[in-house]
Amino acid sequence: MRQWLVLGLCALLALLQYKLWLGRGGVQEWRQVQSRVDAQEAANAPLRERNARLAAEVKDLKTGLAAVEERARSDMGMVRADEQFFWVPGAGQ
Repeated sequence: MRQWLVLGLCALLALLQYKLWLGRGGVQEWRQVQSRVDAQEAANAPLRERNARLAAEVKDLKTGLAAVEERARSDMGMVRADEQFFWVPGAGQ
């Protein structure tokens, strides 16, 4: 009787070890998921930086007039009333 109990417990231990290392939700699957998470984190890092830059630009545009003026000058070519604008062809190249 005692021999069968020891044999049964050893079989149960082997089954649990199999599930731990090779079964669903085991160590092997965990490693695969961890590698996918690491790859996604690496892909997200530049996007987080870009979002931070855009958030800072939005905050600056909402609060300060200097950013609005700079944007108007660079994107639309606007000048103030007390300024003179001289355009030199080929100077920006």
